[in-house]
Amino acid sequence: MRLDIDGLEKSPSAEQSPVRRATVVVIGAGQAGLSAAYHLTRRGFSSALTDPSAERSFVVLDAEDRPGGAWLHRWDSLTMATVNGIFDLPGFRRPPADAEAPARQAVPAYFAAFEDRMQLPIVRPTVVASVARADDDPEGDLLVDSDSGTWAARAVINATGTWTNPLVPVVPGQESFAGRQLHTRDYTTAEELAGQRVAIVGGGISAVQQLEEISRGAEVFWYTRREPVFRDGDFTPEVEGRDVIARVTADAEAGNPSRSVVSYTHLIWTPYALAAKERGALVRRPMFTRIEPRGVREADGTLTPVDTILWATGFRAALGHIDPLDLRNDRGGIAMRGTQVAAEPRVHLVGIGPSQSTIGANRAGRDAVRALSRHLRPTAVHP
Repeated sequence: MRLDIDGLEKSPSAEQSPVRRATVVVIGAGQAGLSAAYHLTRRGFSSALTDPSAERSFVVLDAEDRPGGAWLHRWDSLTMATVNGIFDLPGFRRPPADAEAPARQAVPAYFAAFEDRMQLPIVRPTVVASVARADDDPEGDLLVDSDSGTWAARAVINATGTWTNPLVPVVPGQESFAGRQLHTRDYTTAEELAGQRVAIVGGGISAVQQLEEISRGAEVFWYTRREPVFRDGDFTPEVEGRDVIARVTADAEAGNPSRSVVSYTHLIWTPYALAAKERGALVRRPMFTRIEPRGVREADGTLTPVDTILWATGFRAALGHIDPLDLRNDRGGIAMRGTQVAAEPRVHLVGIGPSQSTIGANRAGRDAVRALSRHLRPTAVHP
């Protein structure tokens, strides 16, 4: 069951009780959030929208106005042939898709079909402002405050991903630039940059994808802080995946700030990377030292005029709303034990760190629900 904000505002229960209750509140309905919702349903959690008095219930709060999560905002030219791997949602096989279908259409359609099949209790669009402790009782409630009301919950599964928290480095003179600056999340098509001189900053998958297509109609200049490492051969999850996951997990358990997936796996010589290389566009420059009104000041002191700066510099986990819980260490990271926050067992983080990939998000949703089932009802653990 899905409910919009208007429906909630007009519901008698919402008028009678400004604070609603759910055993578990899931924040976000991307791959990780939908996986968590699926496994909550499988373990007998009822909809907090239709059965608020149930002993075990849950609700999903999603900021988007329709299914799809961050996939709704991908650039137009990202097709099902060029996405970096999409795994099926649990218990629901993804139908074959046209390789040339835009990912921003095909993936949300798949998510929508999953939501309809599972009849999940999703409230959208609703933005969560904060998660805080109701009192000092470590077994007490967490209060989830959103623009559609407040929920009291015994546990929270956070699945807000990274798309809403783009990373843009601070460079001297940035505010003086007379041209256009945009981030990967703002990029739509290469056509809007045709004929321009474009500085592309970043050493990840998105940077290479966008550089390749923009370079077909524009003059591009590629900047990274470090020399990108391209690996020979494809990344094989069944062979190397466990090692990568182990390293990412070790960082998460140590409370180190999360890094990009590419920092663990390196870049692959994909067809689009090879195409950019063959055209002479894949030539890396050291990071510029300053931005000036008409261009960027190179490391060697020369000025390169540019019309647009594209920051393909990645994202950070969107966790500002849980800051009232004071979970971050002095390095800005959050120590984890699996999906569970080490310092706050009522909070699980899925879809970030070790579970950034779609297959990782699926597993994290399952693992979070399994752990919460033990935490909430130790005598009723499902096999």
